[in-house]
Amino acid sequence: MKQVIPHDTIKRLALYLRSLRYLAKKKVEVISSQRLAERIYASPSQMRKDLAYFGEFGIRGVGYNVKKLIAEIESILKLKKKRKVALIGIGKLGTALLAYSGFEKFGFRISALFDNNSGKIGKKIFGLKIEDIARTKEVLKRERIKIGIITVPAADAQEVTDRLITSGIKAILNFTPRYLNIPEGIMINTVDMAIELESLTYYLP
Repeated sequence: MKQVIPHDTIKRLALYLRSLRYLAKKKVEVISSQRLAERIYASPSQMRKDLAYFGEFGIRGVGYNVKKLIAEIESILKLKKKRKVALIGIGKLGTALLAYSGFEKFGFRISALFDNNSGKIGKKIFGLKIEDIARTKEVLKRERIKIGIITVPAADAQEVTDRLITSGIKAILNFTPRYLNIPEGIMINTVDMAIELESLTYYLP
């Protein structure tokens, strides 16, 4: 039976990787589990447990080779391969995400745009043509895209999600303020900025 890796572990791997990449730029060659865990506010035992799902990567009493651990985590997260991404909803948030250069830096390239606004369909933005959302299946198959970013109004989110899934999308980053019903085998991360802000107010005086 295939081992089930907790989703929180996968998310922490991405955080470890970001810290390791920063350390590599600073010419740090070796780092202890204590120092690396502290950088993402995790415990060393938690970090060792996360990595232990995939093997043994450190040297007891020495720590982790930064470059080697970067390569290992990139392999675990399947980041060696460049990934095409579809963006659905070309409003203010969608346009801002399209302008974000960080995706390319980490191996993700927005390669298809969709909207249902007839005033936007056919126009080009950042060199990409905005397609009619009715053409998702055709375009996603042609471009071999398996990841979608949704920035549509909440009322349209479930319908758009259903369309993406039937079109072959396997992973979704959802920026709509709505939790979506998805079938087993589809991964989804929801970024609800309002909830994040509301939770922060608990800590204010």
